[in-house]
Amino acid sequence: MDIQRLRIGFVGSGFITRFHIQSLLGVRDAEAAGVWSPNAVNARAAAALARQLDVGAARAFPSLEAMVADDAIDAIWLCGPNHRRLDNMAAITAGAARRSRPLRGIACEKPLARNVAEARQMAALARKLGVPTGYLEDQLFAPATEAGRALAWGRGAAATGRPYLARAAEEHSGPHRPWFWMGALQGGGVMNDMMCHSALLVRHLLTRPGEPLSTVRPKRLAAHVASLKWSQPLYARRLARTMGREVDYRKNPSEDFASLHVEFETADKTTVIGECSVSWSYVGAGLRLSAELLGPEYSMSWNSLDTGLKLFFSREVQGKAGEDLVEKQNAETGLMPVVVGEAAVYGYEAENRHFARAFLHGTPPALSFADGVGVVELLMAAYKSAESGRTLNFPPPGLATYVPACARTAPR
Repeated sequence: MDIQRLRIGFVGSGFITRFHIQSLLGVRDAEAAGVWSPNAVNARAAAALARQLDVGAARAFPSLEAMVADDAIDAIWLCGPNHRRLDNMAAITAGAARRSRPLRGIACEKPLARNVAEARQMAALARKLGVPTGYLEDQLFAPATEAGRALAWGRGAAATGRPYLARAAEEHSGPHRPWFWMGALQGGGVMNDMMCHSALLVRHLLTRPGEPLSTVRPKRLAAHVASLKWSQPLYARRLARTMGREVDYRKNPSEDFASLHVEFETADKTTVIGECSVSWSYVGAGLRLSAELLGPEYSMSWNSLDTGLKLFFSREVQGKAGEDLVEKQNAETGLMPVVVGEAAVYGYEAENRHFARAFLHGTPPALSFADGVGVVELLMAAYKSAESGRTLNFPPPGLATYVPACARTAPR
């Protein structure tokens, strides 16, 4: 039987695009057909990776508009930098006008945009195109999340009542590229970069399977942000050496730690709580994802570093720094957890399988640009809470024009 595959064109050729390409090894419904990046060398390298892995005959395109206009591309995965989102959508709009048939879908990596105004513009442009959209949030599709949520609700909640507390955290030692560290380009610091995962994850865990996220509505929130590590003189200098002089955390720091407490109201007027914590100042084996869900007589938890495989290397084992054991790896010696198949463990495989099938068959995906707008609204409300030092009702006034303090300074 012939299998129909969604032919994906990737915008961007960096770290996250490579994760998506690797994940296609476990997705029979999609293939990598194209890559565009302003860095032509990187675009060719990402396309070559897809061909090497045999997940599609990907080729590098000279422009985004040309890739979108090519009928050999069925859908677009937006994986470029946050500050290029709107420009990329404008190019997609121009390219789509040259096609002989419509795109099947546009999916965008987190966050949808840097602030609420831009997020709403992204959604408006997509509506004008009339193309189905997807919001790429891998942690909702992580196997541990899916299995734990289903069992907690299917057995625990069914017998003793709905869950009332969810926690989620994402922690590592900092991003790969300079633009992430620059508030004006990225839209903020670790809150905008990673709280988008955790805030949506706790809401998802607290939502009954089969029901929309709107049945668990944010009512009040309180947030805190701080620059704990990277604004210290020693680490600020180290960051400037690594990322470039334009990343100056002695003068223009973004937060490297953030916490968020959200009070939700369910459709049946029950109060449930989400707690989130994210950090670029965590030092451990590498990236650590964790989540918990608690109810009257049950609980579930997972931690990405609680792996079934561990390696030990003595100090006599010398080698170059790398990320062959775990993403954002911080050491190469000692007892180390190994995350086998990160693209599957973190949820990229199931995520791409879901969106490919939705776009191929014309069914509504689990998450759309509208959900991405909702996440940005929650993040901006959290920044407002942190700046004011107060608990805020949601949505607070002025959200449509608000920009976080660390994003108001233009990069030099």
